[in-house]
Order: sequence, then structure tokens, then C-alpha cells
Amino acid sequence: MKRIWIAALGVSVLAGLLPAGAQQKLAAQKPNIILILSDDVGLGDIGCCGGPFKTPQIDSLAKGGTRFEYCYSTPLCGPSRCQLLTGRYPFRTGLINNNSHNAIQPGHEIMIPTVLKAAGYVTASVGKWGQMSFGPGEWGFDEYIVFPGSGRYYREQTARYRVNGEQKSLPEGQYLPDIMHEFIVNFITHHQDQPFFLYYPMSHIHGPIVPTPDSKAGASKDELYRDNVEYMDKLVGKLMAELDRLHLREKTLMLFTGDNGTARFGVNAATVNGRRISGMKATMLEGGSRVPLLVNWPGVTPTGKVNHDLVDFSDFFATFAELTGAPLPEGVKLDSHSSAAQIKGQKGTPRDWVYVELNGKSYARNARFKLTNGGELFDLAEAPYREISVSSTTTDAAAIAAREQLQEVLKQHPTAPGGPAKKAGKAGKKKARKRG
Repeated sequence: MKRIWIAALGVSVLAGLLPAGAQQKLAAQKPNIILILSDDVGLGDIGCCGGPFKTPQIDSLAKGGTRFEYCYSTPLCGPSRCQLLTGRYPFRTGLINNNSHNAIQPGHEIMIPTVLKAAGYVTASVGKWGQMSFGPGEWGFDEYIVFPGSGRYYREQTARYRVNGEQKSLPEGQYLPDIMHEFIVNFITHHQDQPFFLYYPMSHIHGPIVPTPDSKAGASKDELYRDNVEYMDKLVGKLMAELDRLHLREKTLMLFTGDNGTARFGVNAATVNGRRISGMKATMLEGGSRVPLLVNWPGVTPTGKVNHDLVDFSDFFATFAELTGAPLPEGVKLDSHSSAAQIKGQKGTPRDWVYVELNGKSYARNARFKLTNGGELFDLAEAPYREISVSSTTTDAAAIAAREQLQEVLKQHPTAPGGPAKKAGKAGKKKARKRG
């Protein structure tokens, strides 16, 4: 498989969506990009992915765009976000778990906003940052709002947040996700006449699961979980409404995904088509890493399509670079593989495999099998519900071929040893305390 495929940004002709001239104009321009990264949201938390919850606004992104069936993150917050923003696997960056955030330093890694700014983009980060060093500003974001830690909603969880380096007090009774939404509205309104990249790492639905502004008094734990999923959906709908108000919808590529699978307090409720899936957040199973990915760019992405290509979180980097015409950084070993063609309804050059790593454990997966760094081979024909162990003495030709292929992938991607990463120096520690 080609490691990185970056072709010149071409013209997308998608019959039946728009007249040919309009299609060409949309596909050739630099789109605004909004990447919504929900927290602890797995397949079973989203209606269009088979979940039991009502998520009509998020589902509309799939109905009017493309749902990627096989998107793989790292199964834990910090490494997942680092892989997304750098286009590099954990063994390369050193951010292998949530305790190793200081492994990455701006002088040694490059994140998406720095690359897109070279293509004329203004950038913003709105929400969670805590498991990575420093803050969004040091990593190239022009504007940001950030809170400490994870799952912050009211003053009871955090009394303070930061806006563009300035510390703010969170008033009693105010809902932080609503403040974040207002920041987004101001950002896109102010920058509506220039291309922008908005990275939106939401609070929802990381625990603690607390009442939303729409929750009823005395709601049970299960009802509060549902309320949080539905409020997340409401915020996505409000964002789309703002884009419509500003006549930016056709100029904007929207992506919705989750940083890892559903957390333990949601796995019993967040079923897929009525069945519980294998694993959850922080596990090396399907439920740990396989996450929703919905992509919507009106007039460019095919409507109502389900794409079955393999995608992993390193791929956002190369995809955004290709769609915006931004040059990739020189001298950096990227793991990213562009999905720009698939977003435009073209065949592209799909991955043959994805790689997932967390704290000393890893696996490589192709369309049918996965092989762990412990040498265990699994048949994923019944995934995400079952992962069937395949004997090392099997005579099945497909399994034997998959083991050979995936062993080579793992050989080329040596898993970093588990445990905390090497601590940063004094200067790095001092700056890192300012993050979030």
C-alpha cells in the first residue's frame, strides 16, 4: 500500500447532485472545514450507526453525505487526539497513553492548524485539550476556548476556562457547552469571508453524566445518558443552522466522529441494532476503536452513501491537506493516507490495513482479520459483535495470507513499550501546566 497519496486537488463530477459547472466550482474551491470530535461516543451512541438514541441532526449529516463504516481511532482520549492532529501513530510521537502528554513538543511535531495556515486558513480549537501538552495556541491555532480535564459542563466540574490565553470564570448555573457554541458562532461569523478550520472537541458525552439544560428533574442515570446524547445532537443542529444563516453550508465540509468507543457507563445502553458490541473505551477490541465517521459537503459528497474503505485517525491530516491544497511538512514521517477522493465520491486509493496502538499493545487490521502484537489472529466476519480467535495451526488460506500480511505491517510499526513516556524537561513541564 502507498504510505501517503497526495494528488493534485481535482474536479469532482457527481452526477445528479448539482449541474456539472456548479459541482466543479464547489470541488475546486477551498472548503471551510469543521471537525466535530465527540468524547467517548461509539457506534451505539449514534442513530444512523445502529444506536437506539435519537440523533436526527447528526444522522442528517449521513443522510446528506457519506458514512464511513470502518473508521478506527486509538481507544483512549490523548493518543487518539494526538494521532488525529499530527497524522502519526503513537510509537512515533511517544504519546502512548493519557500519562504521556508531555512526550510531544511543538518543536518536534506539527499539527493540522500549522499546515492549513500555510494554505490561507484561519483556525480555531473549541473544547477539550487536557491530554496533550501546552495549549491550542502553542500548537498553531489562531483562536481557542479550552477547559481543564474532561467532561466539564458546570462550575461544579471546573470553575475556570481559558479563551485565547485569558482565564475566565465559569458562572454558577451556566452550561459550558453552550458557551463553547457561542464562541463558535462568533468565530465563523467573524471569519465568514475567509476559509476556516474549526476543530471542535466537545465535552459530550464524557462523564460525569450530569443533567443538561433540557433534562427533567429527578431523571435516572439512563435518562441522563440519553439526555446528553440528545443535547450533543442539538448542538450539532444549532451549528448547522448557523452555517445556513451565514450562507456557508455549501462552502463547508463537516465531519463528525468520536475520539474512542463508548465508556463503561454507556455500553449496556449503546447497542448496535439491538446487540451489544465487543469491547468499549480503552480496550483493544472493536468497541474501543471503531467509531462513527460522517462526512458532509453539500454538492460534493455523495448523499446517503456508506463507504466501506478502512480509515484511521492519522488520515485526517493528509485528507485536509489535499482538499485545501496545503503542502505537507517536509522531513516528517507521516502515517496519514488521504481519503479526499472518497469524500468526493471517487474510488481513490483505499488503505489495505489500519494500525491501532495503546500503551504497549497494538494490532493491524485488514478488511477481514486482525493480528495483535501478541501474535493473536482474529476473524472479524461477525464484528463488531464477535471477534473469533483463529488458531495458529489453521489451514484456511485466507487466514494464513492475512497473518503474513499483517505480521509485516506490525514489523514496520514497532509498538512502543507500555508505561508513562519520558518526562519533559523543566521548561516543558512549566509550559505544559498552562494547557487547558
